[in-house]
Amino acid sequence: MSPTASDSSRSPGSPGSPVSPASAARREREQAPRGPSLVVLTGRETVRRVRPRSPSRLDLRLLVPVVVAWPVTAFWGLVAPVWLVTTAAAVALATGVLTAVAGTARDHGCRGRGRVMRSRGAAGRGSWSGHQGLRAVTSACALLGLLLGAAAGHRAVRTAGPVESLASERAVVTLDATVAAEPRAVRGPGPAAAEHPPAAAITVVRLDVSQVSGRGRTTHVSAPVLVIGRGAAWSALRWHDSVQLVVRLGPAEPGDDVVAVATPKGPVQVVAGPGGVFEAADVVRDRFRAATSGLWPDARGLVPALVVGDTSQTPPDLTAVMLATGLSHLSAVSGSNVTFVLAAVLWLCGLVGVRRRWRPPVAALGLLGFVVLARPEPSVVRAAVMGLVGLLALSTSRRRAGVPALAGAIAVLLVWDPWLARSYGFALSSVATLGLLVLAGPWGRTIARRLPGPLKPLGPVLAIPVAAQAVCAPLVVPLQGSVSFVAVLANLLAAPFVAPTTLLGVGVALVAVVWVPGAAWLAWAAALPAQAIAVVARWSADLPFGSISWGDSAGAAVLLAVLTAGVVATAPWAWHRSRHRPTVAVAVVVLTAGLGLPTAPIAWPPPGWALIACDVGQGDGLVVDNGSGHVVVIDAGPDPEPMRSCLDRLGATNVDLLVLTHYHADHVGGLAAVLELPVAEIRASPVLDPPAEATRVARLAAAARVPMGELRAGQRVTVGSVAADVWWPARRIDAGSVPNNGSVVLTLHVHGMSILLAGDIEREAAAQVLQESARDPGRWGRIDVLKVAHHGSSNRDDRLLDRVAGRLAVISVGEGNDYGHPAPATLTALQERGFEIHRTDLEGDVAVVADGGQVRAVGR
Repeated sequence: MSPTASDSSRSPGSPGSPVSPASAARREREQAPRGPSLVVLTGRETVRRVRPRSPSRLDLRLLVPVVVAWPVTAFWGLVAPVWLVTTAAAVALATGVLTAVAGTARDHGCRGRGRVMRSRGAAGRGSWSGHQGLRAVTSACALLGLLLGAAAGHRAVRTAGPVESLASERAVVTLDATVAAEPRAVRGPGPAAAEHPPAAAITVVRLDVSQVSGRGRTTHVSAPVLVIGRGAAWSALRWHDSVQLVVRLGPAEPGDDVVAVATPKGPVQVVAGPGGVFEAADVVRDRFRAATSGLWPDARGLVPALVVGDTSQTPPDLTAVMLATGLSHLSAVSGSNVTFVLAAVLWLCGLVGVRRRWRPPVAALGLLGFVVLARPEPSVVRAAVMGLVGLLALSTSRRRAGVPALAGAIAVLLVWDPWLARSYGFALSSVATLGLLVLAGPWGRTIARRLPGPLKPLGPVLAIPVAAQAVCAPLVVPLQGSVSFVAVLANLLAAPFVAPTTLLGVGVALVAVVWVPGAAWLAWAAALPAQAIAVVARWSADLPFGSISWGDSAGAAVLLAVLTAGVVATAPWAWHRSRHRPTVAVAVVVLTAGLGLPTAPIAWPPPGWALIACDVGQGDGLVVDNGSGHVVVIDAGPDPEPMRSCLDRLGATNVDLLVLTHYHADHVGGLAAVLELPVAEIRASPVLDPPAEATRVARLAAAARVPMGELRAGQRVTVGSVAADVWWPARRIDAGSVPNNGSVVLTLHVHGMSILLAGDIEREAAAQVLQESARDPGRWGRIDVLKVAHHGSSNRDDRLLDRVAGRLAVISVGEGNDYGHPAPATLTALQERGFEIHRTDLEGDVAVVADGGQVRAVGR
C-alpha cells in the first residue's frame, strides 16, 4: 500500500493523523469535563473545553432583566415627567451600549494576548461572552431603556394636544372618537331594579379620541378618554363605532391608562359603524349570544365569557364565588382558552394532512380570528400571547425555550402597551405561566413517582393547579385579603371541563354564523361542562374554612411570598424526613392546619343589632342587618382591610344592597372588600365627583359584574326587611364641597327604628334636606338615631339636629385624624341638645340595638 493510501485510510481520530484546528475544537467539546475547563486562545484559533449544559437548566438571561425593568416602568416610568423618563431611557441605553463595547474590546484584547484562562461555561473569564455580569448589566440596561422609551413615547403621543390641559380645567368640549373597548354596563337586574329610572343605567366606555373642539379651537389628537354615560344609547354602542359627543372633561389619576375622565353633557351620536371585519365579528357575537340565550343562567354566562369574552350575562353571585374560590380566570378569556384553541387547530391540521411547515401559519390565522371575535383588547391580546407561551411549555421538544419565550412575550407586550405593567391581570397571567414553565414539570414528575402505577398520569394534572396557586397567591392577597384553601381543589375539579366548554363553544359560534337554531342545540353540549364549572365554584365556596383572612397590604403579600418560597425550598427535605419520621410529619400537619382554625368567637354583634358603624378609621362604613347573614352596606371606608374585618365579625354572607353616599376615597376606598361577598346591587350618588374615584368605582363594579344605579331625592327603596327614604341629592350644589354636598341622605327603617344617615353633607345641602323634610313631614316621621354628618365637622346646620326626635348620635371618625374631627363645636351642639354620643375612634365598632322597645348603642 502506498504511503498516500496508508495515510488516507487512517481514521481522523487515530494517533498520527493530521488534525485541523476545527477538528481539535470539536474533539475538545465532545470530551470536555463537567467541571471548570481550560480555554486556550491562540491568535485567531480558539479551543474551548465546554461543560455540557444540563437539559433541565433554566435560561434566565432574558427573564432577570424583565423582572428588573418591569416594576421600574410601572411605578416610575408611567408617572414621572415625560422628559425625565426619556432622559432615563437614553442613559440606560447608552450604559448598555458602553458596557457591550467595553466587554467586546476586552474580548479582543484577551484573544490578541493569547492567554490561557480557566472558565466555567463556554468561554474564558477574560472573554466578553464569559462575563456573565457584564452581559446581565447590558441586557438589563438595554431592556430598561427600551421599556422606558416605549412608555415615554406612548405618553408623549397621548398627551400631545390640549386634552390634558382641558381636563385639568374641567372644560366642556366636543369629541370625535372611536369606541376602543366593549362598553361595560354597571347596572342590571337587581332587587330594586324596577325603581331605576331609565336614565340611571350607567355604562363605562373607553374612547380613542381623534379630534377635540373646545375653547375656540379644534385639534387633532390621539388620546384615550374614559366616559361614564347613562342610558340605553351608551350600552348599545359597539366596539369600533365612530361617535361624536359633548362632554365635561376631568383629570385622570396619575399613571392611569387614560388621559381624562368625561361625563356627557348630551346624547352620543354614532357617526359610522365598525365596518369590515369588525362588523362581521359583531354579527358572529350577536348570533352566538342568541344561540346561548336559552341555557341555564350560569351556563348562559360562562359559555360566552370563555369563548368570546362576553361577560355581560354572568350572574353577579357566580362571579363572586368564582373570585373567592380562585376560579375567576375561568369567567373570561384567558391563556388556557387560547392554548386549547391552538392545540385543537394543530390537531385538525394533522388530521386532515396539512404539511408541518403550513401548520404554524394556519394556527396563527385561527388565533387571529379568535382574538378578533373576542375583541383585541389588552386583556385578550395578553391571553393570546400567554396561550402561545403555554403551548410552547407543553411541547416536549421546546420546554427549555419556554422561559426565554415568556420573558420575550412580556417585553413585547410592555412595549406595545406599557400600562400593562400596572395591570394585576397581566401580572397574574405572567406569574401563572412562569409557574407552569418552571414548577409544574418537576412537581408533576415528583408526584407521579410517589403515586401507584395506574395513577401516575395524575402527577402533572395535580401539579398544574398547585404550582399556579403557589406563585399567584402573593399577588391575589392584595385583591382579596385572604388566602384560599379551596383554590387548588376547585381548579383541579374544574379543569377537565374548561377545554370541552371552550371548544364546543367555538363550534357553537361557527355554526351560529349559518344556522342559529342548530347552534342553539349544540350550545346545550357546551352548557353541560360550563354548568359543571359553576357547580364546582358554588360547592367550593360553601366549604367550611375555605379561606383565612390574611390582610391586603404590601407587607402581607411579601410575607406570604416569603412563606411560600420557604415551603417550596424545604418541601424536598420535609418529604424525606416525613418518610422516616411519621410522627414528626403528623405533628407538622396538625400544627399547620391549626393555623387556619378560627379562634373562639367573641360576643359580637350583640343580639338585636340593627346597624353597626364599623371602625374603619377616618371614613364611613355602615352595615345594616337584613337577617340570616344578609346585610345592607352604606359606604365602604377608606381601606379594604378594616371593612373586611368588620363584615367578617358580623358573619355577613350576602350584601343585598350597597349604598355609596358619595365618591370621596374615605367612603369608597374599601369597596374591594365588600365586593368579595356576593353583592346584589350598588346604588350611588348621581354626582360623579371626584371623577377619578367615580371611574374607579364603576370599573370595580363592572369587573365584579355588579349592577349599579343611582339614588335621588324622593325615592324609596325596600330590600328584605330594610326600607329607606331618600332625601338628597335632588340636584348638584356647586357651593362648598361638591362631592360632600352631593352625598346621599336617607332615613333607614329597620327593626322598628328610624336612623338618619347624613353622609358628609355641609350646611348648603343640610338646608335643602330641611326643605325636603318640611314638604313631607309624614314621610320624615320620628328619627330615633342620627349618624352625624361628615365625621362631626363644624360645617353643619344645627337646625337638622333639632329635627331629630331621638337623642342617640353616632360619629364615624378616625382616631387622631388630621382634620380635627369631631369638631368641639359640633360635640357641644349635640351635648346641649341632650344627645348620647358614641364614637368609633373611642369605642371601636358601634352597634345600634333594638332592646325591648328601647334603642341603645353598644361599643365593641
